[in-house]
Amino acid sequence: MFNVAILGYGTVGSGVFKVINDNADVLKKFVKDDVNVKYVLDLREFPGNPVEKVLVHDYDIILKDDEVKCVVEVMGGIEPANTFVRKAIASGKSVCTSNKELVAKYGAEILALAKENNVSFLFEASVGGGIPLLRAINESLTADNFDSVAGILNGTTNYILTKMSTEDLSFDEVLKRAQEKGYAERNPEADVEGYDACRKIAIISSLITGKQVNFEDISTEGISHISKEDIYYSRNMNMPIKLLGLMKKIDGVVYAMVAPFMLGEEHSLRNVDGVYNAVNFHGDMLGNVMFYGKGAGSLPTASAVVSDVVEIAKNGGKNIDIPWDKECVSLGDMASFKAKFFVRLEGADLDDKVKSIFNGVTFAEHLQGETAFITEEEFSAPELQSKLEGFKVLSTIRIAE
Repeated sequence: MFNVAILGYGTVGSGVFKVINDNADVLKKFVKDDVNVKYVLDLREFPGNPVEKVLVHDYDIILKDDEVKCVVEVMGGIEPANTFVRKAIASGKSVCTSNKELVAKYGAEILALAKENNVSFLFEASVGGGIPLLRAINESLTADNFDSVAGILNGTTNYILTKMSTEDLSFDEVLKRAQEKGYAERNPEADVEGYDACRKIAIISSLITGKQVNFEDISTEGISHISKEDIYYSRNMNMPIKLLGLMKKIDGVVYAMVAPFMLGEEHSLRNVDGVYNAVNFHGDMLGNVMFYGKGAGSLPTASAVVSDVVEIAKNGGKNIDIPWDKECVSLGDMASFKAKFFVRLEGADLDDKVKSIFNGVTFAEHLQGETAFITEEEFSAPELQSKLEGFKVLSTIRIAE
């Protein structure tokens, strides 16, 4: 029997408990043994819940039990998750987690510790929920040198932008609905300001480069400033707005950012709507490959967590090597990153003035009292700002074609 302990019985932890118990026969087919939840650690009580039989409140019980071969950390946050994970590894237990904050900040360190102790540290569910992104990078796509990644990595923001477009609602109106449906947290800052997507693109970038990409160094912009007017133009121009996490390698320099983009007709992510996530990788041999699916939720995320449990069990609990060195990548300055831009200016009848400043623009059908256009040239953000000096700028949004 392969014994597992789950740390945390919240949304994901309860999902992991359910997947292991309900799909026991499926797991046994791959593991060639029974997978058993021996303990669930939580401070709370759950009267009448089946988890009562295995519920513990003292972490030392798990650490001291040599029968527990794998610890599933689904508590979230940095502490006490970081301490608990390191203690489990030091006691000879493999760990899998869905904790993107922990992985983004300490992934390289914890992987090194796992290697020292000949156990595994896996984190498939930390990016993209149930979508098997990280295992694809580490196992299926190892023949390619990936030079770019573009992803819709946050279901909350994608839901908000989709509903703003399809139902002509404001950001605040859709956010309230998302909170009521459980798609957004009571404090939605991590999602709507891009921090969640930032940590995920940092993890992906670290795995692709094999070195530490610090999320703090990634240029990050959210969607809270996207207005009904911006959505009006995006709809009329058939260019949906999506929050993208990007990584590009240009002449050996790694660039990474999170920002809203208007997507052109040929962009592979333009039709990814609602709470779904999708990531497009471009490799030098493979070309483009895209992964699509539910990026969050109890059971999709739990499915990815349990896939890591299965991988650890199949490997006998020994170290599964994941190349991710502690050496930090020095990211390129995003101030030099160029793109075409959609621009809204306050004031009507500014066409001639705009034409005198830009070498080619495509004007949009203006709202009253505005002038809106797309640049035909690519600019860095500082270059665009310089050209727009003297105008009252209502919004600027990058274009991805």
